[in-house]
Amino acid sequence: MAATRSAHAVWTGDLMAGSGVVSATTSKTFNELSVSWKARTEAPGGSTSPEELVAAAHASCFSMALSAGLGGDGTPPTKLEVDATVIFDQVDGGWKVTSSELKVVGTVPGLDAGGFQAAAEAAKDGCPISQMMTGNVTLSVEAELE
Repeated sequence: MAATRSAHAVWTGDLMAGSGVVSATTSKTFNELSVSWKARTEAPGGSTSPEELVAAAHASCFSMALSAGLGGDGTPPTKLEVDATVIFDQVDGGWKVTSSELKVVGTVPGLDAGGFQAAAEAAKDGCPISQMMTGNVTLSVEAELE
């Protein structure tokens, strides 16, 4: 069964001086988060950006994929802490998401550092958000056991 999720955005004004809001219309877990061009390319100033929202999606998707992979291998994690950093940069005179860097610190009884890094690489490649990015941005993962 397919899962459908949606969000709604409203933008007012031109790109440089304008601003907008974005809301989760399916879950309603966030409403009217402020977005602006300045928040994308300079300091956030209390606003989010599409790239920060993508980073949140990537971190949560990856954590689920890694948890599933570790559990399937008989070494379920006690805890996974994942940070995702999405880079938005100028390339050839335009703006582009260039990379998503994942960093995970995990507590996984019975697993060594090499096994954890291998599981993290597999989760990076298997996570649906990673798969959506593959071929478009550079993906990386750094894994460390607590």
